[in-house]
Amino acid sequence: MSRRGQTNGERVFAEDAAARETRMILWIILGLNWGVAAAKLIYGLMTGSIGMQADGIHSSFDGMSNVIGLFALWVASYPPDARYPYGHKKYETFAAAAIGLLLFGTCLYILRNSYLHWRESVVPQVTGLSFAIMLGTMAVNWGVMMWERRRGEILKSEILVADSLHTASDILSSLSVLIGLAAVAMGYPLLDPIAGVVIAGFIGHTGVLVLKEASRSLSDRARLDADAIRKVALTVQGVRCCDEIRTRGLARHVFMDLCIHVDSAMTIARAHIVAHDVEDRLKQVFPGVAEVVVHVEPEDHG
Repeated sequence: MSRRGQTNGERVFAEDAAARETRMILWIILGLNWGVAAAKLIYGLMTGSIGMQADGIHSSFDGMSNVIGLFALWVASYPPDARYPYGHKKYETFAAAAIGLLLFGTCLYILRNSYLHWRESVVPQVTGLSFAIMLGTMAVNWGVMMWERRRGEILKSEILVADSLHTASDILSSLSVLIGLAAVAMGYPLLDPIAGVVIAGFIGHTGVLVLKEASRSLSDRARLDADAIRKVALTVQGVRCCDEIRTRGLARHVFMDLCIHVDSAMTIARAHIVAHDVEDRLKQVFPGVAEVVVHVEPEDHG
């Protein structure tokens, strides 16, 4: 049986570089989110716009999700130990799930705010600057969302992908406020709460997507296709059969175990080399694999 952890220096360095870039991205976005939140809150208070104030609070929740992500990355960076032999990487998944819950909280908040607007017939003061601030902050959030999602997919970071979806919910929330301001300016204030309900539905759907992705890691769902793994293993000289393939973990930190069958006349030393060759080949083909456990059985076993 072969069992080697992630000891390759280049692989560890690449993982550390990905973590550092993820932290840097979250710090930059944290500053942008709080700047956007301050602009909405301050002008919302000045004009009496409940919608802008609520959207500013929502933007501050974006910053909170960044803080959650930074804390999770700090914990996840700890190496494996006796209590956590598989490492602490799943704290990233916990953070993604927390961001999903924040999305549901945002959904409920917007629904409540829309109801209050309808019940109390709130008519905020609408100015040209109101539209400028909302459009400007939406442009910032759009840029943040696209950058964060693109880097999250490249780095295979659950936190960045989940946070980009949370930023997308902020864009939808801002769109709701913008529609409400336009409706008030045109003399149709009832469209404000209606738009809020529609946008809340989109945000709730986004929360479901985030939690669904997080559940794949927490429930140890298979991360890689077993047939693809088998084809790679069979390219190694000496491997007659490959079965009992299992994978789990994060998209960029996968644990794999499998069984290979070799000629029953093969020496233990040679079988050990074949097992290591299988492990190395799998790590080359599947860059996200952190550890491979290879069980070796004689071809006529059982």
